[in-house]
Amino acid sequence: MNESLKLVIIDSKYCNYLRKYDYRVPYNSDLKELRPFVGVLFKINNYEYFAPLFSPKPKHSKMKNAIDFICIDGGKYGIINFNNMIPVFEGNYKTIDIEKNIITTAKERRKYYRMQAEELMWISEHSTKIINQAIKLYFKYKENKLPDIIKNRCCNFQLLEEKCREYNEIFI
Repeated sequence: MNESLKLVIIDSKYCNYLRKYDYRVPYNSDLKELRPFVGVLFKINNYEYFAPLFSPKPKHSKMKNAIDFICIDGGKYGIINFNNMIPVFEGNYKTIDIEKNIITTAKERRKYYRMQAEELMWISEHSTKIINQAIKLYFKYKENKLPDIIKNRCCNFQLLEEKCREYNEIFI
């Protein structure tokens, strides 16, 4: 298991394709700032899984970790939503080079990339916990051992694996 996590941007065309089959796949558009995704959580059936980061909101600091999400540094940097994790192959994402972005971007964007660097540091320090939680959710979903309220929030991992394979055979 690779416990090295990274921030990536998932190809919006790939997300749009998956969304045709599962409406819970997070929105990722070229028309607005692309949503960064937390990198390799685990590998299963030759799929890498990525879980989306959600920006910090006041409610995150009051939330407790659950099987389908983790608050990043107590919600200070948002949350990682495992229920929205999607399978990907290498051609479906680009790694974010945070250090390069801090140096080369406009002053108002540097704060955003510094926050990403702090998020990534926290995520790296907690990588084992993050990976284990993602795996636990995946298998409980697959074995139909989740309460309906949580299962209904989750992407259909098996269906998306099939569609990931299809997409990559056709488009990559």
